[in-house]
Amino acid sequence: MAPIISVRSLSKTYANGFKALDNVSLDIEEGEILALLGPNGAGKTTLISIICGIANPSEGSVTVDGYDVVRDFRKTRGQIGLVPQELTTDMFETVVNTVSFSRGLNGKKPAPEHIDKLLRELTLFEKRNNALRELSGGMKRRVLIAKALSHEPRILFLDEPTAGVDVSLRKDMWQLVKRLREGGVTIILTTHYIEEAQEIADRIGIIDRGRLMLVEEKDTLMRKLGGKHLSIELREPINEIPASLATWNLQLSERGDELIYEYDDETNHGGIARLLAAVEAAGIGFADISTRQTSLEDIFVSLIGDGR
Repeated sequence: MAPIISVRSLSKTYANGFKALDNVSLDIEEGEILALLGPNGAGKTTLISIICGIANPSEGSVTVDGYDVVRDFRKTRGQIGLVPQELTTDMFETVVNTVSFSRGLNGKKPAPEHIDKLLRELTLFEKRNNALRELSGGMKRRVLIAKALSHEPRILFLDEPTAGVDVSLRKDMWQLVKRLREGGVTIILTTHYIEEAQEIADRIGIIDRGRLMLVEEKDTLMRKLGGKHLSIELREPINEIPASLATWNLQLSERGDELIYEYDDETNHGGIARLLAAVEAAGIGFADISTRQTSLEDIFVSLIGDGR
């Protein structure tokens, strides 16, 4: 089956010479959740803006359901819902009116029942007749989501949707995302909360300085670049790792009181028990052991660096 979004050799250079995107190619499958990770200024919002028809590419092409986003703007934009980073709403309009207006703006006939259902799902129904200026920041964020979903799009873009919102709204939003995906909606999100991407995404894309560094199934990415760390706390510090343990590729902490062993479940096959026996046989006593799983954040930092 053809991808619902296809990006080919996409570049974007602004008038001042800044290259926001550099030869990006990407296919997004219908019904998946793709998380785009990258530091500020990496090109995430530019990529979304071009796919949504808000900005034009300098080079390359984008198709949505087989239609070009530049030549067939109306056909592609009508299939897309966008939740932007900024709270861009008419502060003096009511909730129900601004959501209903968004539906009409996308060429859909009035559907009060659908709008009411949407407002109930987003805990906005009791505030439907309130002006937007009367709402909290979290409620305004919910209104943006309602506007994006008002015309029943097949594709939903969430650009930093949980930035600055409380934990309760964040959890509600991810539950909504899961329900939408179950209904067949394709979801592309950018987020600074990497643990959320690890929890909810099917695939992970990492973008930095306008280049798409990788796109991978989440589980495959964790298996390829992730791993586990076994920490062996020693009873007494040692100066160096005995030669008898050389084949284990152990690391010794700076203070000499800890041995660190990196492994994965697929290749280990009972190796930890053998390692501990080898440590004891080398005359090294240990007081405790602990394990830690590499997180998506660890992988992200290793790929782009934390200092840039």
